[in-house]
Amino acid sequence: MKDGVNGVALGVFIFFFVAVTVVGFLAARWRRADNAATLDEWGLGGRSFGTWVTWFLLGGDLYTAYTFVAVPAAIYAAGAAGFFAVPYTILVYPLIFTFLPRLWSVSHKHGYVTTSDFVRGRFGSKGLSLAVAVTGILATMPYIALQLVGIQAVLDVMGVGGEGSNWFVKDLPLLIAFAVLAAYTYSSGLRAPALIAFVKDGLIYIVILVAIIYIPIKLGGFDDIFAKAGHAFAQKNPATGQPRGALAPGAAGQWGYATLALGSALALFMYPHSITATLSSRSRNVIRRNTAILPLYSLMLGLLALLGFMAIAAGIKVKNGQLAIPQLFENMFPDWFAGVAFAAIGIGALVPAAIMSIAAANLFTRNIYKDFIKPGATPAQEAKVSKLVSLVVKVGALLFVLAMDPTVAINFQLLGGIWILQTMPALVGGLFTRWFHRWALLAGWAVGMVYGTLAAYGVASPTQAHFGGSSKEIPGIGQIGYIGLTAFVLNVVVTLVLTLVLNAVKAPAGIDETSPEDYTADAGDEGVQVELPPATAGSPAGA
Repeated sequence: MKDGVNGVALGVFIFFFVAVTVVGFLAARWRRADNAATLDEWGLGGRSFGTWVTWFLLGGDLYTAYTFVAVPAAIYAAGAAGFFAVPYTILVYPLIFTFLPRLWSVSHKHGYVTTSDFVRGRFGSKGLSLAVAVTGILATMPYIALQLVGIQAVLDVMGVGGEGSNWFVKDLPLLIAFAVLAAYTYSSGLRAPALIAFVKDGLIYIVILVAIIYIPIKLGGFDDIFAKAGHAFAQKNPATGQPRGALAPGAAGQWGYATLALGSALALFMYPHSITATLSSRSRNVIRRNTAILPLYSLMLGLLALLGFMAIAAGIKVKNGQLAIPQLFENMFPDWFAGVAFAAIGIGALVPAAIMSIAAANLFTRNIYKDFIKPGATPAQEAKVSKLVSLVVKVGALLFVLAMDPTVAINFQLLGGIWILQTMPALVGGLFTRWFHRWALLAGWAVGMVYGTLAAYGVASPTQAHFGGSSKEIPGIGQIGYIGLTAFVLNVVVTLVLTLVLNAVKAPAGIDETSPEDYTADAGDEGVQVELPPATAGSPAGA
């Protein structure tokens, strides 16, 4: 690690940060509707984004600081077990191809802004809708926290913060970045991350292409990289007496690898930010096309994961694994290009953090504030409340950063995955059938949430006594597996059994406000209107 502040890298980083901040504020004027004071405008960008804008938005939404920092850090620390993120992003797209178009159609037909809107309309249950909303907000905050950890990692490596004399000096740069993010999110809504995603993805692809070619050449090729990584993983960990890791998971780790990949795939598009980006598109076919081309990002993720091995081969030694890849960039790249790489990571954190805070705010506004606090809220009042709550959600994410150990930042995302996966029976099940009983779905959700939270709380790591991981022995099987998937199975079992019982005794099922044809409706069909008026001259209509 270089001594002091890397002035050149910091200068380049600040340049790009200022540039995307300007873009973020200017986004408020991009394709602006006549009436911008609505949740459809601020929270969904007017539901008007085409294929390419949606592709960049979803890519910026799904491939985050988790991609750039936490996944390679997991591989740096433990080996190829961290590659679970690659198969799960491959598994997820055939899954979402089956249900996201249906969700888009019914949401546009009925004006649903959130998944909880749909659940309430489908099952006639504000209680179930509230459960889904609270879970979405809760699961989103640690995910935003992970983005903040990514920003903090690059600032630390550049010598800014990290070693301050007190907590304020140490965290001041992160607080500044947080304040800027909050300001342009409040001002521009979803349009800000939609525009910034173009810059973010461009920078990331440039950095990956350079890194995957340039760094192996400097390290002697991939043969040497894998040989050095394999030797390092074979060394015993003094704390456990076991090998530090492995280039490939052993037999004992296969259940954990498989369940983590499958559970993460099922959870990814349950997150509110994934749904928000989806519902912002202007037609059903935009969603279908995106599920076909989004796997291009999975190729990028596989290449990024290799950086964990490269960091080992380059002799990177850091106590905090999240610093491994930023430190690799600083050691390997010229200072100016290290600044570009740091900017890619930083902006790669800002884009999803903005979308996540908007999505969580939409949930609060539509499914807590409007349903339980002020049922008669006007569209303008909804937009105002959502803007304010987006700020509160970011503060909640900061609390996660302060309360949990950032050296195992990947657990932030995995903890959120345990929770959000419990909403899948109500959401995806409801898109295909009305057979599940609303009370059974609520009971199944409660069982999954309680089990998943308690099981995760009981997992310790070398650095923290609780929430130290996401895997535990699967009851009845005796293998170590992903807690979220185990909780999900319990959730489904409870839901199925209680549905049979409740349907048999003819318990009130609630009113379904949707009809079968709603799930295949597309833009232009009766009752499905484009929310945003046609773009004015000079604006990028059709983008």
